[in-house]
Amino acid sequence: MNSSNSVVTRVSDTQWHALEDDRTVGRGHASRRPDGRLFISVDAWHGAVFDRIADAMRADLPAPLHTVVDEADHGSRSAWERAGFAAARRERGYLVPTDPQLTGLGPVRPPSGVTIVPAGQAEEGPLRALDRVIRDEVEATVGWRTMPAEVLPCPPGSTVLDPSKYAVALHDDQYVGLVRLATRTRQPRIGLIAVRSDRHRRGIARALLAHALGALHRSGTASAWAEVDESNAAATALFEGVGARRAGGTLELVRH
Repeated sequence: MNSSNSVVTRVSDTQWHALEDDRTVGRGHASRRPDGRLFISVDAWHGAVFDRIADAMRADLPAPLHTVVDEADHGSRSAWERAGFAAARRERGYLVPTDPQLTGLGPVRPPSGVTIVPAGQAEEGPLRALDRVIRDEVEATVGWRTMPAEVLPCPPGSTVLDPSKYAVALHDDQYVGLVRLATRTRQPRIGLIAVRSDRHRRGIARALLAHALGALHRSGTASAWAEVDESNAAATALFEGVGARRAGGTLELVRH
């Protein structure tokens, strides 16, 4: 097979196929995340096919374009760099133990006046309002681009897809912090821990993490997965401080 002779065709708004002798030899896919970033991916066995699909997608789509690769996959990173992409941010992947004897979180209690509302018990309206406040605060400071690249697909205008996954911190009849925990996966995943900026440095995030990990431990789960932007020193300290072990990472690359 002479992969350099493949022909790339856009078959839908989000799909590209590379064909050779009426056989599909590669595919490209594009998806726009709720935060507005446009991510693309290419699945091809041969470098020449990859390059042709990437070239076609670059020509058809508006910049900037983003993609995500495993930090250990040097071949994929090299292929995207050939296509003009450069590393923009790095996420660390952590395995987080749940046993309080390992995390040291057994004695941790919420700060005075703060109550943790377990997952599935939060009121949906106030939860969505808190999520919007936190997102606006992040966007006004470091920018949502520093958040994990794997953003859950949501309907337009919605950022809380499944309220039952969220536990929240309640203070003075207000929701002030949240943790999102996905448990219906092979490895339970802590998708987000966030606290309103006016309640930082009070131990609320640590209490939310203690609650989430404690619930997993009681259910018989030994560890959870979490992703942290490499530049987020506070989140890195929070997870490494409870014995989380780095177990991989991803690179987000962008072409402007």
